[in-house]
Amino acid sequence: MEQFSLPRPRVRWRSGNVTIVVGLISVCFVGCAQTKTSSTARTGVEQLLISSSVDQVLDQVHWEPLREKKVFLDEKYIDCVDKAYVIGSIRHRIAHSGGRLVAKVDAADIVLEVRSGGVGTDSSDMFVGMPGITLPGMLSLPEVRLLARQTQTGTAKLGIVAYDAKTMRVLGEGGVSLSQSTNNNWFFLGAGPYTNGTIPREVQRSTTLDSQVDRKELPIQVSFNSPTEAEHSPTGPIQFTSGVRQ
Repeated sequence: MEQFSLPRPRVRWRSGNVTIVVGLISVCFVGCAQTKTSSTARTGVEQLLISSSVDQVLDQVHWEPLREKKVFLDEKYIDCVDKAYVIGSIRHRIAHSGGRLVAKVDAADIVLEVRSGGVGTDSSDMFVGMPGITLPGMLSLPEVRLLARQTQTGTAKLGIVAYDAKTMRVLGEGGVSLSQSTNNNWFFLGAGPYTNGTIPREVQRSTTLDSQVDRKELPIQVSFNSPTEAEHSPTGPIQFTSGVRQ
């Protein structure tokens, strides 16, 4: 007796089927990430990247020789982003080291000249996966990101030199200080961001460290004592600036 077997059906893949299958795979294995924007000129993280890199640069400067000296800060050679923060931070370091800031060169012992070699931010984006592909016949394959990293970097390079205000002779060699700050956002199958870098560490340290200064918070409700009640209060009646007691 002869045995007959039915032929196996052949599955024909058309472009529409491929697109559907790839789309389903992408939905199952790839999440999504939303990029946040800022309503201000720059995001808070971008500003922190610059200020943090500036702070790191100034941490590398030896300010002790300025103690008990009258210092004039020459600003004419510096022009950069957040110039006010750079100048203010340098003035703070001078004062903190015991130096005395003066407004004129004639009154100074030392002229401190500062210049900028670069103050700004950069960003980069990398991922491991498959980039979006457009094939003939209006067939396109979506981008698939298995692992992605978005990196923001803040860079500050400052040059500082000191002169004798009377002779204009260089005091030491001066130097150039360079530093960077980073903020990394990681995404795994679209989930995230998982952050690391100098900025997240700085924010965590500043917001979780127990404060060494006693905080006096304002009451959450506003109330006043009437003048009659104030007369019998332990502090006595209210004294106005006119000197009249009420």
